[in-house]
Amino acid sequence: MQLSQEDSLRLNVLLNQPLHAIRIDEGKMIVYGLTERGEARIQLNPNCRDENYVRRVKEVISSHVLGSPGGYPVFLKRWTRMGQARAENLGSLLKLGEPEAVVAVVGAAGLTDELARRAWWAMPDADNARRMLARTDVANGAMGKVLAEFLLEFLPFEEEPKNIIESVRLVLQPGLIDENAREQLWSRGQRKNAFLVGFMKTLPDALPNSAAAHPEVVNWQPSLQDLAKNNNSFAMLLLKILEPTGQAYLKTAALVLDKPSNQDVVVALFESIEHYFQTVRQHQQKRRDIALILTEAQQLSVAMQDELADAALQQLRQRMPQAQPYIESMLVLSCVGEQLIAPIFATTDAIGTVMRRKIEPIVTPVLQHLQRLQG
Repeated sequence: MQLSQEDSLRLNVLLNQPLHAIRIDEGKMIVYGLTERGEARIQLNPNCRDENYVRRVKEVISSHVLGSPGGYPVFLKRWTRMGQARAENLGSLLKLGEPEAVVAVVGAAGLTDELARRAWWAMPDADNARRMLARTDVANGAMGKVLAEFLLEFLPFEEEPKNIIESVRLVLQPGLIDENAREQLWSRGQRKNAFLVGFMKTLPDALPNSAAAHPEVVNWQPSLQDLAKNNNSFAMLLLKILEPTGQAYLKTAALVLDKPSNQDVVVALFESIEHYFQTVRQHQQKRRDIALILTEAQQLSVAMQDELADAALQQLRQRMPQAQPYIESMLVLSCVGEQLIAPIFATTDAIGTVMRRKIEPIVTPVLQHLQRLQG
């Protein structure tokens, strides 16, 4: 089967000029090309069934771009979605008119700001925007604000909490949105706590949530600052927690944990807590048993197992024995992570009230320790 003479000629003209990307609207039977001079448009004139004709068009394009009519190897879909597409092939992939090839490009480690511009022209959707904005070069480049603006406008239509969290996390990167947009996002979080988790993952020390400093900050600050000068990880973290920014983080975490909407919110929240307290965790292996975590934290905080404690913990216990309950809570929260709730979520797809009832044995002690650290 051959293309119509007119289409063959116009495609060859398009392919033999400096070309950045191609996209094909199979519904309207139009081939679009992004060139150095702007956007070109070819209205196809099929001489057979549309799907067969589009297949032939893609074969012609692929033969010119890759030297083979086979087109993009769709069987590599999983591999390329994991970011394994080779950097030297990325520009060529965008010229195939294949959506899956564009996905391979936006997920590739070698993605640049210019390639992001071409990929966005080829396939502008929310998933691609999130994947590209996760790349530092893109977030800091000309495309950063373009993608952030799109995600902001698309958020009202986003239904999956996981996607909401990721979109909010990404657009909050420095320099992408203004203060007014940030305030609006935080306001929406009062109705849908997935927004709050996005803030916690990107701005844990600069949340818009107002909170007063802990009542003990004045009394404990001199001793904690002395220890912090020697890079005592426990003192440094406790100092941060006692300040208004730390209290705001704890307040927000407790608010979300009190009534999480679905499993994705719980997982993302636990990841945030784990990252916030990770500097004081006493072991590399992640604990999966909340009872074990509580027991170990209580023992370490009262010096029953000195041989298991690092020097920073021992120094803080000796200098400030009155901080024992706070040390215990920090140790507990440093062990919070997805691994705690994964065994439960692996056997249920429950959401809302049913989900909260199933994870209550884990959430209750975690919430208690978050509240203990608050003034």
